[in-house]
Amino acid sequence: MTGLRYVYAVCRPFRSALQAQLKGVAGEPPKQLTHHGLVAVLSTVPERDFAEEPLRAHLEDLEWLTETARAHQSVIDALTAVTTPLPLRLATVFRDDSGVRIMMEAREEEFRRTLDRLEGRVEWGVKVYVDAEPAQTGPPAGTGTPASGRDYLRQRRSRVRAHEDRWQQAERFASGLHATLSARAEDSRLHAPQNSSLSGASGRNVLNAAYLVPRADSESFVEIVDRTKDEEAGIRVELTGPWAAYSFVGFAGEEEGL
Repeated sequence: MTGLRYVYAVCRPFRSALQAQLKGVAGEPPKQLTHHGLVAVLSTVPERDFAEEPLRAHLEDLEWLTETARAHQSVIDALTAVTTPLPLRLATVFRDDSGVRIMMEAREEEFRRTLDRLEGRVEWGVKVYVDAEPAQTGPPAGTGTPASGRDYLRQRRSRVRAHEDRWQQAERFASGLHATLSARAEDSRLHAPQNSSLSGASGRNVLNAAYLVPRADSESFVEIVDRTKDEEAGIRVELTGPWAAYSFVGFAGEEEGL
């Protein structure tokens, strides 16, 4: 193969075939490179886009980055359906097959240890949002105009307490849900709450967690989440997955490429 090697993931050999029409980064179908009983899933990509200098420039291009990330994730999702992949970071590129083999050999023990830990398991993501209350600059509904400055301050303190009580209720709900789900998962990770201005999601994110769950237990795990979705007014629970175990691959993002 000519061109550079874009590596998506490392896994053990698998029997099920990937979709024939599956395209990865740069529109190229993924291939397998086997070394010491491990498989690197990769595509051939052009140097004009993925050599060090052009790649650095492309990573500043949001449109290119989004398209590449989508193609990368499509391959990971396809692998997750048939095996347990260890996803590598976006844009992990090597000069040739030899470079990929050197990487695999250097990290062989770590790859095998992580595969043993994650075999037959997937990641589920759970987020909890509390709906934002509409801004209220006047007195609470039904109270009329404050009769005095003292009444105004009393009404304002009442609004502040109601606002604080709302967040505390949501945080208690999120904490209880996390404890319940963690008890049903083999491992869990708490991520920083997402900024709504960046994620585009409505409401305030009070829980952003990932759970490592055996495939065989995934149905019951999903049922637990589904039962919580209407428990509290003004609180929204979102479930995503099943994903490759991104949050539980300790070496993700540490690979060396070109």
